[in-house]
Amino acid sequence: MADAPNAQKSAYDLIIVGSGPGGYVAAIRASQLGMKVAIVERAELGGICLNWGCIPTKALLRSSEVFHLIAHAKDYGLSVENPKVMLDAIVKRSRGVANQLSNGVTFLMKKHKIDVLVGTARLEKGTPAPKVVVERGKGEGTYTAKSVMLATGARAREIPDAGLKVDGKTVWAYREAMVPDALPKQLLVIGSGAIGIEFASFYKTLGSEVTVVEALDRILPVEDAEISAFMLKQLGKQGIKFITSAQVKSLKVDKGIATADVQTKDGAQSLKADKVILAVGIVGNVENLGLEALGLKVEKTHIVVDGFGKTNVPGLYAIGDVTGPPWLAHKAMHEGVIVVEGMSGLKAGGGVPSHKFDPWNVPGCTYSHPQVASVGMTEEKAKASGRRIKVGKFPFIGNGKAIALGEPDGIVKTIFDETTGELLGAHMAGEGVTELIQGYCIARQGELTEAELMDTVFPHPTLSEMMHESVLAAYGRPLHI
Repeated sequence: MADAPNAQKSAYDLIIVGSGPGGYVAAIRASQLGMKVAIVERAELGGICLNWGCIPTKALLRSSEVFHLIAHAKDYGLSVENPKVMLDAIVKRSRGVANQLSNGVTFLMKKHKIDVLVGTARLEKGTPAPKVVVERGKGEGTYTAKSVMLATGARAREIPDAGLKVDGKTVWAYREAMVPDALPKQLLVIGSGAIGIEFASFYKTLGSEVTVVEALDRILPVEDAEISAFMLKQLGKQGIKFITSAQVKSLKVDKGIATADVQTKDGAQSLKADKVILAVGIVGNVENLGLEALGLKVEKTHIVVDGFGKTNVPGLYAIGDVTGPPWLAHKAMHEGVIVVEGMSGLKAGGGVPSHKFDPWNVPGCTYSHPQVASVGMTEEKAKASGRRIKVGKFPFIGNGKAIALGEPDGIVKTIFDETTGELLGAHMAGEGVTELIQGYCIARQGELTEAELMDTVFPHPTLSEMMHESVLAAYGRPLHI
């Protein structure tokens, strides 16, 4: 990281606190627009996502995917004798991928002449924006800017009163779960959102016995109910045990063994595991930043912003996980660009003002096996909106490419407004759907209707043909079922 310039004399157009995906992308876009930019980071460039989240977990999951294929080699006419898991090598590869990308962000900061202020930031009252005080690092000093942006992210939620607190040894959050020194024999995952399901899938594939406890009545509760039910069935076939509508009343650790007292609608039960992963939600990183003295509006640990990243404090903006759901890196990146373009007064092509951030167009992805991807309204939300809807579904078993890949289990589901033809939502589960979903994202952003999607030519043989078939099915015109 580059050393900071003279802290007492440097004034910036924009100072960004946090170098995760939202922060570093916002910094780059601001630099492209001619702003003098600094970014404050207390740890590794790239934040949690590149170093301890999105990227290294996908490297781990890729290893488990390859192991899954090896275990089913006979199905593909191949023979592989005595495959084994080399956990240390899997972790080493994952860390190498993370380091490579973090170094890439360092390069991008230098390329765009963005000052990196190493240290911990807090804010003080100032004009036209709060002052940024950097402590405990090479970038120590007090800095001023026309605008300040908080991109401090979030962390795993803990519930100390119930014993749901990370100890780093027996009870893990995502960071510890990514660098195990041994495979758990019995793993308990508390929470069945994307993070919980991804780790459950990873460890089960490599040989751990996995149980997932979920407080709500279904797994992956933010997904369409039909997709949740499909994933429960598929992951259950793999041997993952699920307990839904369940509350962990207490979690105690004794001699390296965790005991969870779980209350379900059918009564109480006790679960034992040698490792526990907490995936019970997200808490915004708003502490020790001086926000209370500024009078910044914070609700349930998340900073309140309008659709352009503005807070109630003049000159102070916020983006990404610290502003609330959806807690996704690509949401933070897009939000960062919108906010920077808005504060610069930039207008897009044709003189259209910078658009307000729309969470309904943000796709969600879960990289388990099988994968899950979605964008827009679930069927339940679409019906609750009062619209008359049309729903189309297409199974993977009807697609030639899916059968050839040996991945016939999956579904593509699309939801349309019957009156206008608007694509209200799309939901998928199966091989490769985290790559396919972008097609529906483009359709929603471009405000395409069923007519344009029906008239689009999809290449054959590809998994993407199922997207076309699902649209056709919504209007009674499927060709391959």
